Amino acid sequence: MKTESQNKVLRKHLKSGKSIAPMQALNHFGIYRLASRINDLRNEGMNIITEMQYAYPVKYAKYKLVKK
Repeated sequence: MKTESQNKVLRKHLKSGKSIAPMQALNHFGIYRLASRINDLRNEGMNIITEMQYAYPVKYAKYKLVKK
């Protein structure tokens, strides 16, 4: 999937009020570099927060759109 298509799918997912984590992005959308796609969306002006999740021994980021 092209980068702009990944951004489109990710934008729609976040705007629906759902959060996303790296494994979910990979399994459902084929997005391997989630942090890069999040950065693209932030550069477009989307207000996305990062919540760190801890599931010992793993630490990962979970992303969510802040509603205005």
